[in-house]
Amino acid sequence: MSKEMLNALDALEAEKGIAKEIVIEALEAALISAYKRHYGQSQNVEVVFDQKKGNIHVYAVKEVTEEVMDSQLEVSLKDAILLNPAYEIGDKIRFEVTPKDFGRIAAQTAKQVILQRVREAERNIIYNEFSAYENDIMQGIVERQDNRYIYVNLGKIEAVLSKQDQMANEFYQPHDRIKVYVSKVENTSKGPQVFVSRSHPDLLRRLFEQEVPEVYDGTVEIVSIAREAGDRSKVAVRSFDPNIDPVGTCVGPKGQRVQALVNELKGENMDIVEWNEDPAIYIANALNPAEVTDVIFDTSNPKACTVVVPDYQLSLAIGKRGQNARLAAKLTSFKIDIKSESDMKDFYAQLEQEEANETDDELIMEEVNMTADDYENVAFDEEQN
Repeated sequence: MSKEMLNALDALEAEKGIAKEIVIEALEAALISAYKRHYGQSQNVEVVFDQKKGNIHVYAVKEVTEEVMDSQLEVSLKDAILLNPAYEIGDKIRFEVTPKDFGRIAAQTAKQVILQRVREAERNIIYNEFSAYENDIMQGIVERQDNRYIYVNLGKIEAVLSKQDQMANEFYQPHDRIKVYVSKVENTSKGPQVFVSRSHPDLLRRLFEQEVPEVYDGTVEIVSIAREAGDRSKVAVRSFDPNIDPVGTCVGPKGQRVQALVNELKGENMDIVEWNEDPAIYIANALNPAEVTDVIFDTSNPKACTVVVPDYQLSLAIGKRGQNARLAAKLTSFKIDIKSESDMKDFYAQLEQEEANETDDELIMEEVNMTADDYENVAFDEEQN
């Protein structure tokens, strides 16, 4: 058994990368518990594994005392001196108490410890491997689903795709191959847990990096993404090379690059707009495909503005169920109020009328005040006369 144990530890270290010292430490602790279960005592017991021969020894550790109150925990000074004249009160002495049948118990315990360590090592290997893919995309195969998740096979592990991470326009069938965004990897008591998403905005970012070399190498940067997964997305891009058109680069020849992404996302519409350091230009670009006449910023709120569009462009600027305006606001981080040119003319006309009315009211008040003063003066003169 001793030779087999050593061979098993060597193989474990070579194949699984689990250090022998770690297994031996866990084995010794487990054998103390096993000794307690079988022999009813472990509070002063030590288990030592001989790494050269593979033998296991159990020792009872007793304290040297003048008078013995508990023979399992203490040894008299008289008896201790018989063993070694140098012993004094308070010293600890180890007595070997290895049971005859302890080898069988040790073998069973060692097997359990080794299997547990192997499972832990495999879990750590899988966790380390997949945590490296966190915030990246992987390709997996749909396996099954229940009321909570769709389970996606990523090779060595089954990832979970929750309902909020699924795309509304997509139906998942077993054996479907899909690209997923690894949003989170957790090392739980039951092993590694990988959470993936099809609705995360950064899935779009990673897909652009795969499809557009200029995005991958950093020549073109994706500044912001606003996404309503499965329906429509807006992507703001800029180029660090003045000779490269960031929008055209992402769209690709005849729209091939962006079409590849649309196909991967099952027909999700995509607007690619150019980022600009001038907020007015950036906001106008973000409302694409609508034309913008003017952008008026709110002096009381630096992150709010009113966008003026031609009358015939109003519905296009707002979009179906307000989607275009909503995505543009999310993309730019501005609160956007959209008005038509007619509405703005009416607004300015009303404003001018209100200002005119205020002026008239002030003049009337001045006349009223003057009349009252005159009346008081006349009354005062009559009184004097």
